[in-house]
Amino acid sequence: MFAAYAARIDPDRPLDGLELGDRPAPEARPGWTTVTVRAASVNHHDLWSLRGVGLPQDRLPMILGCDAAGVDQDGNEVVLHSVIGQSGHGVGPKEPRSILTERYQGTFAEQVTVPTWNVLPKPRELSFEDAACLPTAWLTAYRMLFTNAGVRPGDSVLVQGAGGGVATAAIALGKAAGLRVFATSRDRAKRERAVALGALEAYEPGTRLPQRVDAVIETVGAATWSHSVKSLRPGGTLVISGATSGDRPEHAELTRIFFLELKVVGSTMGTKDELEDLLAFCATTGVRPVIDEVLPLDRAREAIGRVQSGDLFGKIVLKPTG
Repeated sequence: MFAAYAARIDPDRPLDGLELGDRPAPEARPGWTTVTVRAASVNHHDLWSLRGVGLPQDRLPMILGCDAAGVDQDGNEVVLHSVIGQSGHGVGPKEPRSILTERYQGTFAEQVTVPTWNVLPKPRELSFEDAACLPTAWLTAYRMLFTNAGVRPGDSVLVQGAGGGVATAAIALGKAAGLRVFATSRDRAKRERAVALGALEAYEPGTRLPQRVDAVIETVGAATWSHSVKSLRPGGTLVISGATSGDRPEHAELTRIFFLELKVVGSTMGTKDELEDLLAFCATTGVRPVIDEVLPLDRAREAIGRVQSGDLFGKIVLKPTG
């Protein structure tokens, strides 16, 4: 079957390790379900995998792709939960948690197989393209907002780095949940799109906000860290799930953190139950993922390259052509 896969690891030139071509179709195994992929979305995780983060050389070649929606062996329309092993379902009970493609072949292919426990029904209200965007970036944003930040309707939130998948998800979800959302971006067009998506205002990074916020959604890291901490009200919460600009800020702002009793919470992906809640939330409210572009799978290099450059607003979706 045709697939996009990591054939080599190159930390400096990750796209050099990406290959497009034939790979073996998944084999049937007890307790697992094979899904014919209708749509798969691209994440920063795919880029990190090509750099060797979470993917050692001895596991290559590895088909990339965490997220997918498709059709199972019985003709049911389904969505995949990308976290394998956290519950012991479908794999050994002592297997540590991993994200699809760290240990098991991914979704940038015509078919993928996962533990049956990881397969959820796709709401009929959602297209395959919409559903494929939810299991990583949108689930991450959902958990950051509603589980780890604990915000409620009427609360205020700053979303750093509007344009990326998690950031656009946080803006759209926050708007739908009745939050007052502020956003930042270096790009004027992205700031305008953030406002159109639901942010009250969008600013250049580092701009002083009109008010201090209850929570900050942080995925940028070093470049925005100090601004994130300074933007919080006393007792507020900073939730971080990524560091695309680096993980070593010049100023950690430790004095401000302890003096104002701020909370800093790490967040990674989400649970199967949270994904079920997210699917229902999107189906009932009408909120939908922001899709920058839908491309055929044979243009995976272009898609991952756009994630690398940051030249996108929302998610890029890949569709197998077979």
